[in-house]
Amino acid sequence: MRVLVVEDEVRLAGTLRDLLEMDGCAVDVCHDGEAGLDNALSGIHDVVLLDVMLPRMDGLTVLRRLRESGSAVPVLMLTARSELSDRVAGLDGGADYYLTKPFEPKELLACVRALARRQPELRGGDALSFGDLRLEKNSFSLVCDGRSVRLSRKEFDMMELLMLNRRQILTKESLLLKIWGYESDAEDNNVEVYISFLRKKLNHLRSRVKIKTIRMVGYCLEGGD
Repeated sequence: MRVLVVEDEVRLAGTLRDLLEMDGCAVDVCHDGEAGLDNALSGIHDVVLLDVMLPRMDGLTVLRRLRESGSAVPVLMLTARSELSDRVAGLDGGADYYLTKPFEPKELLACVRALARRQPELRGGDALSFGDLRLEKNSFSLVCDGRSVRLSRKEFDMMELLMLNRRQILTKESLLLKIWGYESDAEDNNVEVYISFLRKKLNHLRSRVKIKTIRMVGYCLEGGD
């Protein structure tokens, strides 16, 4: 799961990044509303943490423009304000939940997980299955007929995306954005390398599932029947 944190307090933004990464999330951070909107519109994030009081563009305006664009990404509003009118404005503007600073770290993480579960492609549970494969989230293991291999973080993220999207074709660009992030300097070659790693592990497991290359487009899984 990739989370975008839009928070102008640098120390708090760093704390949020650390908390989320410890909980297994990939995190992007920006410190003003214009950058936050630009990042949120990329479509690569599963949840957005959005502060209300931001430089260059306030959080409510970011939220409004995000919803006007058609984006349905879950948004958790963060604010030092506690007035009812502010909370109502955020929720009426399209926010999914509202936390008032200071908040408990466990509550924040629980909110993020709850919002992510609302998205149909981010199903709950400790494992994903496709064909004869099972991807175990707690151990970062890929399992097939009693055999298993451990995956690196990026291998896991890539296999998770392929499984979640089933037989849909994922472009190299979408994999780069989802796994390496909006501001990364990773290139297509990075995707190819990790696809190669995963194919070797599928062969080692003797799985019927294969990663199919769609020339000039991207990748998808096959063999799930």
